Amino acid sequence: MANTKSAQKSVRQTARRRERNRLQGKTMRNAVRRLRQIKQKEEAAAQLPEVISLVDKQAKRGVIHWKKAANLKSKLMRRVAALK
Repeated sequence: MANTKSAQKSVRQTARRRERNRLQGKTMRNAVRRLRQIKQKEEAAAQLPEVISLVDKQAKRGVIHWKKAANLKSKLMRRVAALK
Protein backbone atom coordinates (compact mmCIF):
# COMPACT_ATOMS: atom_id res chain seq x y z
CA MET A 1 0.00 0.00 0.00
CA ALA A 2 1.28 3.44 -0.92
CA ASN A 3 2.17 5.54 2.14
CA THR A 4 2.70 9.01 0.70
CA LYS A 5 0.50 11.24 -1.42
CA SER A 6 2.94 11.10 -4.31
CA ALA A 7 3.04 7.30 -4.15
CA GLN A 8 -0.76 7.14 -4.15
CA LYS A 9 -0.87 9.43 -7.18
CA SER A 10 1.72 7.26 -8.91
CA VAL A 11 -0.44 4.18 -8.32
CA ARG A 12 -3.45 5.95 -9.86
CA GLN A 13 -1.46 7.15 -12.88
CA THR A 14 0.04 3.71 -13.46
CA ALA A 15 -3.40 2.10 -13.37
CA ARG A 16 -4.74 4.57 -15.94
CA ARG A 17 -1.73 4.07 -18.21
CA ARG A 18 -1.93 0.28 -17.93
CA GLU A 19 -5.62 0.30 -18.89
CA ARG A 20 -4.96 2.64 -21.83
CA ASN A 21 -2.07 0.49 -23.06
CA ARG A 22 -4.18 -2.67 -22.80
CA LEU A 23 -6.97 -1.08 -24.86
CA GLN A 24 -4.60 0.26 -27.52
CA GLY A 25 -2.71 -3.04 -27.71
CA LYS A 26 -5.95 -4.97 -28.15
CA THR A 27 -7.09 -2.56 -30.87
CA MET A 28 -3.81 -3.09 -32.73
CA ARG A 29 -3.98 -6.89 -32.40
CA ASN A 30 -7.56 -6.94 -33.70
CA ALA A 31 -6.56 -4.82 -36.71
CA VAL A 32 -3.67 -7.18 -37.48
CA ARG A 33 -6.00 -10.17 -37.13
CA ARG A 34 -8.54 -8.63 -39.53
CA LEU A 35 -5.79 -7.84 -42.06
CA ARG A 36 -4.56 -11.43 -41.98
CA GLN A 37 -8.07 -12.71 -42.75
CA ILE A 38 -8.44 -10.64 -45.94
CA LYS A 39 -8.04 -12.74 -49.09
CA GLN A 40 -8.15 -10.03 -51.82
CA LYS A 41 -4.88 -8.26 -52.52
CA GLU A 42 -6.44 -4.86 -53.31
CA GLU A 43 -8.43 -4.78 -50.08
CA ALA A 44 -5.45 -5.93 -48.00
CA ALA A 45 -3.15 -3.37 -49.66
CA ALA A 46 -5.64 -0.63 -48.79
CA GLN A 47 -5.74 -1.68 -45.12
CA LEU A 48 -1.99 -2.23 -44.74
CA PRO A 49 -0.92 1.44 -44.19
CA GLU A 50 -3.52 1.88 -41.43
CA VAL A 51 -2.40 -1.27 -39.62
CA ILE A 52 1.27 -0.35 -39.95
CA SER A 53 0.48 3.06 -38.51
CA LEU A 54 -1.18 1.44 -35.47
CA VAL A 55 1.82 -0.86 -34.96
CA ASP A 56 4.26 2.06 -35.20
CA LYS A 57 2.28 4.08 -32.67
CA GLN A 58 2.31 1.22 -30.17
CA ALA A 59 6.07 0.80 -30.59
CA LYS A 60 6.62 4.55 -30.16
CA ARG A 61 4.61 4.56 -26.94
CA GLY A 62 6.39 1.50 -25.58
CA VAL A 63 3.37 -0.80 -25.59
CA ILE A 64 5.29 -3.26 -27.78
CA HIS A 65 9.02 -3.53 -28.44
CA TRP A 66 10.30 -1.79 -31.57
CA LYS A 67 11.80 -5.02 -32.91
CA LYS A 68 8.48 -6.84 -32.47
CA ALA A 69 6.87 -4.00 -34.43
CA ALA A 70 9.46 -4.35 -37.20
CA ASN A 71 8.95 -8.11 -37.40
CA LEU A 72 5.18 -7.74 -37.43
CA LYS A 73 5.24 -5.12 -40.20
CA SER A 74 7.61 -7.25 -42.27
CA LYS A 75 5.40 -10.33 -41.97
CA LEU A 76 2.27 -8.36 -42.84
CA MET A 77 3.90 -6.79 -45.92
CA ARG A 78 5.12 -10.19 -47.12
CA ARG A 79 1.68 -11.67 -46.60
CA VAL A 80 -0.04 -8.89 -48.56
CA ALA A 81 2.55 -9.14 -51.37
CA ALA A 82 1.95 -12.91 -51.62
CA LEU A 83 -1.83 -12.53 -52.13
CA LYS A 84 -3.24 -12.91 -55.62
